[in-house]
Amino acid sequence: MVKIAARLQELRKEKRFTQKDMAAQLGIKTRTYQYYEADDHRPDYETLISLAEFFGVTTDYLLGYSDIRRPTGTG
Repeated sequence: MVKIAARLQELRKEKRFTQKDMAAQLGIKTRTYQYYEADDHRPDYETLISLAEFFGVTTDYLLGYSDIRRPTGTG
């Protein structure tokens, strides 16, 4: 149950970033990031980790394996 496209869009909007802003943050093309949110492509392992770190969530949350953004007791 991969939910990464919807989760990325939700988290990006919470930060008030555009897709172009996110692409610049990740060092990728805007179109590549747009593919992630459209669920046309999935980020590679390194990009997934970068996204999780940037948004302060777990990779499990991004992928839809957990509804808990950050486990209790972590920064």
